[in-house]
Amino acid sequence: MTQAVVFAYHNVGVRCLSVLLAHGIKVPLVVTHTDNPSETIWFDSVAELARLHDIPVITPDDPNAPEVIERIRSLQPDFLFSFYFRNMLKKEILDIPKLGAYNMHGSLLPQYRGRVPVNWAIIRGEKETGSTLHVMNEKPDNGAIVDQQAVPILPDDTALEVFHKVTCAAEITLNRCLPGLIDGNACLKQQDLSQGGYFGGRKPEDGKIPWLDSAQNIHNLVRAVAPPYPGAYTKLAGKQMRLLRTLMAPAQASRSEIPSFCCKNGRCHADCGDGGVLRVLSFELDGQHLTPEQFTARFGEAPLPFEDY
Repeated sequence: MTQAVVFAYHNVGVRCLSVLLAHGIKVPLVVTHTDNPSETIWFDSVAELARLHDIPVITPDDPNAPEVIERIRSLQPDFLFSFYFRNMLKKEILDIPKLGAYNMHGSLLPQYRGRVPVNWAIIRGEKETGSTLHVMNEKPDNGAIVDQQAVPILPDDTALEVFHKVTCAAEITLNRCLPGLIDGNACLKQQDLSQGGYFGGRKPEDGKIPWLDSAQNIHNLVRAVAPPYPGAYTKLAGKQMRLLRTLMAPAQASRSEIPSFCCKNGRCHADCGDGGVLRVLSFELDGQHLTPEQFTARFGEAPLPFEDY
């Protein structure tokens, strides 16, 4: 029976582990993360799925620790898979499996190598992304491609909506290529790294809205960091404001000359630095969700300028 040690987390980890089990792969060990109490946990649990199937689970602080390496080596796995595991694995681990180590990445490699590829793809206005299974080595996301599946990014999709598509793409990719990997006849394709770029992680403060930018770029930022991510933020009327959902809107002849916000006739709009306008469907002011009517009752209908941009 084919055996695989699995490093996994998040929804992609849950769905890809499910694929391995559906194909009759024996999983003698799952390595996952302990949930961070300061992080919004909106995704499914790999640990719960593993325990449901009586698979041993460990959550080491250092997955490259000698005791972890020795435990994996003692299992003599055919494969090692990494499905949205957050730590890099060193060569000593990657060399253990007899048939190779493979990672599922949330982009169409070689595009968007590195961290949070779904969010970056939306920020940069891409119209598609996907999932790629590739050979793991010590350099992130640059091994040969086994298979990949594209999904569309629609103009108003949020990162959460795209991530659900990418999760499905990961499941389809693994389900399609796994028999070839097991039989040893998978066709690998080397990446042309000149055709893609590497992107780093993002922090909550990266969601600050640059109001002098174009309406389209600001719309992309809002949807790329919309909840459950930290959200795009600005300052209005001396208070912290988060824009949670926007749409591109036709330019208004009476728009403000500087970036500003107003609610009128049951709708809210933001004027951007390039002359473009966003319709703001959902927002918070000072941590409180407000309807257009509530905002108008407090501040009137005159445009208020955004601050600190």
